Amino acid sequence: MQDYEDSVAFLGQWGRFQQVVFFLLCSSILPNGFGGFSVVFLTDAPRHHCLVPEVNLTQDWSNAVIPIEVQLSRCSRFRLDVVRNLSAQGLVPGRDVNLTDLEQEGCVDGWSYSRDVYQSTIVSEFDLVCREQWKQPFTSTVFLLGVLVGSFFSGQLSDRFGRKPVFFGTMALQTIFSFFQLFSTSWIVFAILAFINGIGQISNYVAAFVLGNEILTGDVRVLFSSLGVCLGFSIGYMMLPLFAYFLRGWKSLLLAISLPGLLYIPLWWFIPESPRWLLSQGRVEEAESIVRKAAKWNKVQAPLVIFEDYDIHVGLPKLKSNTTAILCLVWFTLSLGYYGLSLNTSQLHANPYISCFLSAAVEVPANISVWLALRYFPRRLSVISILLVGGLSLYFLQLVPESLSELAVALEMVGKFAMTAGTSLNFAYTAELYPTVLRNTATGTCSAFSRVGSSLAPFLSQLSAYFKFLPYIVMGTLAVVSAFAVLFLPESLGRPLPQTIQQMHERERWRAFEPPGELFINTALLTMYIIQYISTMFSTCGFNVIT
Repeated sequence: MQDYEDSVAFLGQWGRFQQVVFFLLCSSILPNGFGGFSVVFLTDAPRHHCLVPEVNLTQDWSNAVIPIEVQLSRCSRFRLDVVRNLSAQGLVPGRDVNLTDLEQEGCVDGWSYSRDVYQSTIVSEFDLVCREQWKQPFTSTVFLLGVLVGSFFSGQLSDRFGRKPVFFGTMALQTIFSFFQLFSTSWIVFAILAFINGIGQISNYVAAFVLGNEILTGDVRVLFSSLGVCLGFSIGYMMLPLFAYFLRGWKSLLLAISLPGLLYIPLWWFIPESPRWLLSQGRVEEAESIVRKAAKWNKVQAPLVIFEDYDIHVGLPKLKSNTTAILCLVWFTLSLGYYGLSLNTSQLHANPYISCFLSAAVEVPANISVWLALRYFPRRLSVISILLVGGLSLYFLQLVPESLSELAVALEMVGKFAMTAGTSLNFAYTAELYPTVLRNTATGTCSAFSRVGSSLAPFLSQLSAYFKFLPYIVMGTLAVVSAFAVLFLPESLGRPLPQTIQQMHERERWRAFEPPGELFINTALLTMYIIQYISTMFSTCGFNVIT
């Protein structure tokens, strides 16, 4: 059987057809970037305290009715009937009355929310504070559980019914239910819609990623899987704080996030189905028809017969291998670290908009480093090195004195850099290890396992109540363990994408370790290279990082 890339080599790698597919698929990822982390602003809690209704109080008692616990108490006030009586008697708080002796009560009249940063969030809309505060992180978890479900089922649907229908179907799901969230009448309704929105959120990303990997070839495929889709996501992520800054209300922000989805409807007529997938289903004529259209776009002559002696592989074999188990562990680790750091950016800057932008901006050099790694370094070595860089930087956070807060921020950003680079690298690595008949299912299954990590991420910061650096230690430990597990994966650098299950198993059987000394030396050298690259980046931004 002739290899697919050899069969379509006459098209070239960067003709008009490939350019259209490349840029349209990359642009389709933008809504994932600003939609995926919108919960950072939607669920943020404005400053608040108990609402005091209009009653006849003196100015002194109006100022003193809310207890001070370092700052104004968020969940209690002095009993209003007692305060009203004391005010009527002309007593002065703090002079005639000892405030510590007064009885307190909950916020029975609701809360008053500051509008300094936000006009409204779902926290102020549905009073998700005090006893209901647990719903703030749980909203993110519900959304990410939807992402988990979407990752698992969309991969199987895509391998059964095609990349294109699932890609556009899940994009529509994401757009429609983001819009429906505007009309939520309660937190429960909002959470249910967020769950369904999450199903579409990652599903169209995975479908677009696999579709581009199967249509594009050679260096262009590497560029797409490392820089293309990942930069599309990062640019969308950087657009989010811009939207949130000018649209301070949660409903207007959701509207701005959902409407761009309508712009992608015309893409249906420009983005084709994956010829690789069609061939795996025995639909050779349809695959040839797409390639012939591509030849016309590229203004090249197609041969009379494009695909000769192509085997038909209909049906979905079961996904079982040690490779899958190891990849699931690595995906889980990277997702837990990525979302754990992305959802907790408060240390970066007091302004939430700047914090979000900095967290997003660090992804750009991370994705550039992935592109360089995919071009020049073995996949396995790259993944090990980036996991070690991320794990060690998070470990070292506990050693930084409180007086060196800038160094702590820099180390956290190094961890975010590594988790971002590792995630992008793992997408490309996973796609290269699996055959066409399983590629979307494998990517979706690994992505589903990663969403278990991302679903736990909103609660990871709660471990800091026991020990301040415990969340970082957990993430760092998992990163180091995963780095050693990657030693048992096969290498895919310089090899064509496998078309059949047999080709995949042959790679696993032929897997041979590099000599241990050589592997460790190469890993150490690449790790030092990455650290030096990150150090240079932060020095340019004004951080002094010791290396």
